[in-house]
Amino acid sequence: MKLQVKFSLYNAITKIAIILVLGAIIIFSLDKLAYNQFDNRLIKKKNKIIRNLTDNEIDSLLNKEQSFTDYNILKEEFIVLTDIPDNQTDSSAKVFTEKREIEGDIEVYRILNYKFSYHTNWYNLEIGETMTALQSIKNSIRFYMLVVLVAALLVTLVADYTFSNFLLKPFYLIIDKKINRVDDPTHFNYQNIPTNTDDFKILDNSINSLMRKINTLFALEKQFIANVSHELLTPISILSTRFENMLSTPGIPVEHENKIYASLKTLNRLRVIINSLLLISKVENNQYLKTEEISLKQEIEDIYEDLEDRIIDKKIIFKVNLLKDFHFTGNKALIHTLLVNIINNAIKYNVTGGSIDISDKTEQGQYILTIGDTGQGMSPALVEDAFDRFKRGNSEENGFGLGLAIVQSIAKFHKIDIDIQSEEHKGTRISLLFKRDAIG
Repeated sequence: MKLQVKFSLYNAITKIAIILVLGAIIIFSLDKLAYNQFDNRLIKKKNKIIRNLTDNEIDSLLNKEQSFTDYNILKEEFIVLTDIPDNQTDSSAKVFTEKREIEGDIEVYRILNYKFSYHTNWYNLEIGETMTALQSIKNSIRFYMLVVLVAALLVTLVADYTFSNFLLKPFYLIIDKKINRVDDPTHFNYQNIPTNTDDFKILDNSINSLMRKINTLFALEKQFIANVSHELLTPISILSTRFENMLSTPGIPVEHENKIYASLKTLNRLRVIINSLLLISKVENNQYLKTEEISLKQEIEDIYEDLEDRIIDKKIIFKVNLLKDFHFTGNKALIHTLLVNIINNAIKYNVTGGSIDISDKTEQGQYILTIGDTGQGMSPALVEDAFDRFKRGNSEENGFGLGLAIVQSIAKFHKIDIDIQSEEHKGTRISLLFKRDAIG
């Protein structure tokens, strides 16, 4: 999960938790808030009535004291004024809830009771409103509370996501440009990613420093391999010449002759390894040009002519089923070496009387060449290490593991992807995927 998503989720969870807590507090306080609001309305009505009270208004209300007066058609509110004894003292307004009957209907009212004097006479004023109005207030508070909380949540989530995206943009640029897109230390871009965040600057500078060290070590390794390989060829040639001269010595014992032949064979194998390392080093150091027009179909035909004797000796059925004569720009000698190594392995590790099938297809704008055999195949562990140098295969005579390492280096040099599908005792299929930008 991305850091930005985690950051947004954390903000969302914390805000939802805060909103839920606030919502619970408001809900539990809703009755009190509603009653306070309701009582304030009754007090305001009381103050308005007292402020505008006249003798005529008092007479009108007193004449109707036996019934509830001034209520609307829905019986939601009433005003009652009664005359009381004059020996009263000032009292504050009292608010309570009580059932009252209006024209045969019993309703629950919130009632304000207030005693006051007017022109030396004392009166009792009652103002009531049904609890239906209180429920309406509660519903209104709940609705607006929900709207405000949801709106606040959405606004904060969008703001947090936008800000985190802006904040983490340099981080993702560093990951993308300086790690994901780097296929070779020599192609690394050391230019700093613009950012005002000190942490990202430290990360950027640390990656640059690390890549400088890796690039230096990488160059030293390739140079070391090239130098050592080149220097080893001279003593190998001298030893080979001396052994050949020893074989021409008259009267040499047979057992000595066999040992000399074995030594020459070992030297030849060593020479092959060194030449392979030199080839890999030169390819990785970009010492070859990619300027030649190459026909894969023609290269496969040439390789078949070179390996025809080995194919016939093993009674292998060699089938070429190419739907397209694919051309691209590259280094012809290297592509020839790549195909030779793959086909040579398909012959070497195939069973007697087996088959080699070479086919092609175009998929999603890519040209795919597949070379399959019916040989002994490889285990998943060997497939995973197939391109590692000096890795042996399923048997001791499988070589020194440089064949597929050469194939990988040449393919990478030409921007060709390689896919290996193999199953033990059933065979191996190697696919070469030619990218669009590799096609000339």
